[in-house]
Amino acid sequence: MARSLTRRAALAGAAATAATVGLAGCLQNPDSGGGALGTVDRYTDGDVPGDGTVTVLGAFGGQEQEAFEASLEEFTSSSGITVQYTPDSDFTNTIRQRVGAGDAPDIALFPQPGGLFDQAAAGAVVPIDVYLDYDALEGTLVPGFLDSARLQGRVYGAPMRMACKSLIWYPKPAYQAGGWSEEPATMQELYDIADDIKASGIAPWSDAWGAEQATGWVGTDWIEEFMLRVHGPDIYDDWIYHRIPFNAPEVVEVFDLLGELLLGEGNVLGGRETILNTPFSEAPLPLFEDPARAMLVRQGNFVTGFFPEAVLSDMDNQVGVFAMPPWEGGFEGQPILGGGDLAALFSLDDDSVALMRFLTSPEFGGPWAQAGGWLSPHTTFDASQYADETTRRVAEIAATAQVFRYDGSDVMPAAVGGGSFWTGMVEWLRGSKTAQQVCDEIEAGWPA
Repeated sequence: MARSLTRRAALAGAAATAATVGLAGCLQNPDSGGGALGTVDRYTDGDVPGDGTVTVLGAFGGQEQEAFEASLEEFTSSSGITVQYTPDSDFTNTIRQRVGAGDAPDIALFPQPGGLFDQAAAGAVVPIDVYLDYDALEGTLVPGFLDSARLQGRVYGAPMRMACKSLIWYPKPAYQAGGWSEEPATMQELYDIADDIKASGIAPWSDAWGAEQATGWVGTDWIEEFMLRVHGPDIYDDWIYHRIPFNAPEVVEVFDLLGELLLGEGNVLGGRETILNTPFSEAPLPLFEDPARAMLVRQGNFVTGFFPEAVLSDMDNQVGVFAMPPWEGGFEGQPILGGGDLAALFSLDDDSVALMRFLTSPEFGGPWAQAGGWLSPHTTFDASQYADETTRRVAEIAATAQVFRYDGSDVMPAAVGGGSFWTGMVEWLRGSKTAQQVCDEIEAGWPA
């Protein structure tokens, strides 16, 4: 099995000369003279008094809305500002329509960068360096997070929550009884652990991609994880922003490496048919059977919501988690793949600026953290506010990472990230198309 891979320098030069919208620029305070609303230099409190109310549009409702609003109570009480939050499950279309009709909210919480980039390119969003202390903000965030909101060298949004995807979960009692390392240093070491697990008569991995019309999205996460580890954040950025083609040699190689893990005999419980035909929410269940039928599942922090009730009630004792480790010979350091809600400002006045400062600060989110299902993107957030030690461990994994990168399929054009990439992963895993064929077809269908 090929378990090391040297970087390819050939495409690096080509990528450096490519010109396209993406996460270009360094992680320093950007040039305030360019980008959308570039005539605005720096906002000073008092320039535009507010009317006492700030409107916010987001995509989440239900219990998440309740936790969000609870996290605003201290701010509204101390400031006297009323926050009117509106949830919309069709956020992407609604924000586009409202901005086009001249009815933009004061603040929008974008679940994906693509819609934010659209509005920033149209000049509707205020760059964050106009009203926030960019350097102070960047200094408290997980490294690289602000890149997810950077358009042509300027940043237009800041995170108010984070999702961490680069996680390996395991059944703590059974795994510890097997004596396997709970902190593998590299993917190659994790592969060796998987071989030992397999030799013990248990499938190392459980995986499932079923999601009705969205089947395949779990597979895109796998590819993104490998791209980030094997080739590093620079090539990863070039790939997701199409500065290199989707069928570049690096991408095809990553498909092949993933194939060694997922398609190797006995590596995944049930093999490819089980992966394709099982709902993604059921992937962790075999880990918690008695006896366990698999030992490892790779999935984001949200997966705990699908654990059995008996496990959830004793999660710190029943569940272990570690970061999907780096690739030996690839990027030197721990990368984290994830996502998050990006807060963006449409209306510049004292009240909306005050709320943006709070939403994007390490002080926001305590009640949400206590309710569960929320992670702060700030390394300085008070981790004692999380509901359990398992969540604190996930927060520590994210906070100590060398670099964060946004889920690539969420950044790519919808026709790819939510279309041909998903279906291509299914065709590849099923064996009906090779990695090269899938990558060639996705590249050929990339929107102009």
